[in-house]
Amino acid sequence: MKKIEAIIKPYKLDDVIDALSEIGISGVTVSEVRGFGRHKETSEIYKGAEYVIDFLPKIKLEVAVASGLLEPALEAISTGAQTGKSGDGRIFVSSLEDAINIRTGQRGAGVL
Repeated sequence: MKKIEAIIKPYKLDDVIDALSEIGISGVTVSEVRGFGRHKETSEIYKGAEYVIDFLPKIKLEVAVASGLLEPALEAISTGAQTGKSGDGRIFVSSLEDAINIRTGQRGAGVL
């Protein structure tokens, strides 16, 4: 089992969810987060005044998948989130040792 964490632009969320749904992944956790990457700040103009944004709004997706679905899930997220511009985001993959369904007590990949 693998855990995928992706940081994407907020307006790309629907595209990513649609792409994941097409490959049969329906369980996704979504969080609104703020942060920065290589570009630590950006300037915006609001009501004629320029101001600096230190932390940009992003969306963090968390998806647990069986190892066999890892590559299709990564492709779906990459394709759905890509704009070709700076700040498209990052995807992180880690191993999951176990998963437990709280209601049933079931453990392992069958929980996913």
